[in-house]
Amino acid sequence: MRVNSITSIIRQKQTFLDKIDKFVSWKVIAKFIKHSIDTNCNAIGRPAYPTLKMFRVMLLQFWYNLSDREISYALFDRVSFRKFAGFSFDIETPSYSTICRFRNRFFAVGLDVILFNLVNKYLNMIGVITRDGIIVDSTIVKSSRKPRKTINIKDKKHAIFYSEDKDAKWTVKANKPYYGYKLHLATDLNHGFIVVGKVTSANRSDTKEIIPLLEKISLEKGAIILADKGYCSTKNRESIANLGYVPGIMYRSKRSKLLSKLEQKINSVISPVRSAVERTFGTLKRGYGFYRTKYLGIAKTRGQFFFSALAFNLKKAANFIINY
Repeated sequence: MRVNSITSIIRQKQTFLDKIDKFVSWKVIAKFIKHSIDTNCNAIGRPAYPTLKMFRVMLLQFWYNLSDREISYALFDRVSFRKFAGFSFDIETPSYSTICRFRNRFFAVGLDVILFNLVNKYLNMIGVITRDGIIVDSTIVKSSRKPRKTINIKDKKHAIFYSEDKDAKWTVKANKPYYGYKLHLATDLNHGFIVVGKVTSANRSDTKEIIPLLEKISLEKGAIILADKGYCSTKNRESIANLGYVPGIMYRSKRSKLLSKLEQKINSVISPVRSAVERTFGTLKRGYGFYRTKYLGIAKTRGQFFFSALAFNLKKAANFIINY
């Protein structure tokens, strides 16, 4: 029984990678990567690994939430990984340091954002990503470099700034302090693909980020913009309307003014639909390990987000199209 279960899991993984292999136009992606990263030899003068193969290695690493060492070992002995990345058994696979250097260059030239937008443009063109509405939300991601020193503030221990990660900041949510970053993103209303995103320090207000996100994408006129109470402001509602969209922001009560029955009804309609974005955050955190940063600084954290979003959309699209 256990053997059958293991065999079933292996077949599912192989099927998933086969779906991706059939779905993705690798030649187009290879062209973009080669244009940005043209490497003829590695750090010690040997012929470099083809950039497309290294990109496939990065996809495997993010899909399976593996460290540089773990993906290096997996490439050495997993047939499905070798097959997907394009390494025959008589070719030496890249070391963990080679993978790390390639990823750093990949992020440095902005390929994470370029390819994320390229894939989304294709998904828009074939109608997988819809443009009639989005759901906006944010989530906190802890820094990989937690401050080492603590002080007492009102009889509670709070860590202070002594950390290698100077870009991370403090914020408090539900009376609990967090040191790190905040992911601001939007998913399409119908299928949950990530359509736009931004990384800021954790202390950045949600209210200030909804319009900058909307200005980065093109939606149909009259598209509805759903968001929770954290984005509630008259300015945001007016700005969304001025862009030609319908504001679907939940209302927030004030001490001096309770919600009207109409506002309560609107909230009850928006809430269950808007909560679908939480599944995306759950997948990024549980499946892709994005409950904390893997790298140091906001630039690499931005790269981690956009590549995670790229990998997320590719996997979702391959399953969606083939199962549709």
